[in-house]
Amino acid sequence: MEKDQMNMTDHVLIIDDNEDILDFLSEVLSDTYTLHLAEHAEKALEILNSEMISLIVSDIMMPGMDGFELCRLIKSNVDLCHIPIILLTSKNTYAAHIEGLEVGADAYVQKPFSPELLKHQIANLLRNRLKIKDHFASSPFEDVRVMAHSKTDEAFLKKLDEYIRKNLKDTSMDIDKLSDHMNMSRPTFYRKVRSLSSLSPKELIDLTRLKKAAKLIAQNEYTLFEIAKMVGYSSQSLFTRNFQKYFKLSPLEYANSLERPKE
Repeated sequence: MEKDQMNMTDHVLIIDDNEDILDFLSEVLSDTYTLHLAEHAEKALEILNSEMISLIVSDIMMPGMDGFELCRLIKSNVDLCHIPIILLTSKNTYAAHIEGLEVGADAYVQKPFSPELLKHQIANLLRNRLKIKDHFASSPFEDVRVMAHSKTDEAFLKKLDEYIRKNLKDTSMDIDKLSDHMNMSRPTFYRKVRSLSSLSPKELIDLTRLKKAAKLIAQNEYTLFEIAKMVGYSSQSLFTRNFQKYFKLSPLEYANSLERPKE
């Protein structure tokens, strides 16, 4: 039950100019995912600019912009490049497979395909990304760039992380300041952060504050009260509550769990 509820929050975009294929894939996937359908690349780009898409399934042979071109465009766009793409093709050739990988496709499925195979491909890609996100959120010392799936994502996360860390003491830091710094509109920035990390920008700020706090606690040079202030918490109780939420220990329990060097 829990898995189904989690999956329904994943939005899958299906792109194919064949209405029968769209109907067939809708039937196969609609019980598990929230679906968005497009008959061509231009419609797909409209959807991508307004919805939080978790994964794309695209045909290669389409009028206008084909699947290879669309994949190349998405993977070179900082706003969208984190979204995994599965290419569907009837081209059963080595060259076509290589081209799919060269434009950044995450998986390649040949037609005619087994619905079960496609379902497994989608589930595996989403599950692997969720594992990485969960690991980042629950590990005090894990770097934010662990969630990057490309050099573009890595550069985006590095720039964002550096700005948050530099301004940790700013208690008014919010999505508007972050999106301005990243030269993105507020909605685009929100979708990007949410898709990459499963966190809202506010949660990412909180988690960055808490990871810094964990490092300061490990140094054993400051009181917990001082550390809370240093990472931008004006409320000690909020600091304790958020620390416990992400790391499953209170700051004091975390401090006590660390091995101190013997005097």
